[in-house]
Amino acid sequence: MVKKNNSTRYKKSIKIGDTVKIMSGKYRGEIGEVIKILSKKRKIVIKNINLVTKHIKPKKEEESGQIIKIEAPIHISNIMLYNNA
Repeated sequence: MVKKNNSTRYKKSIKIGDTVKIMSGKYRGEIGEVIKILSKKRKIVIKNINLVTKHIKPKKEEESGQIIKIEAPIHISNIMLYNNA
């Protein structure tokens, strides 16, 4: 019996460093730069867009915990390449 591979290959038109515009969602109309691509999940991370709060526990007793903001990924279908010209 032959096992079929259900993984689908998608065309990667967006690369790290590209300028993109968000087309739908909470950040609709905003423009940013791609800093990371998660190809298996079909998501990208855009600089200073979709910030979420992350609570970090202290690792040692003398340390204190932290609250930081990090960029969360956005699905690739909600963005498009943006041309400045």
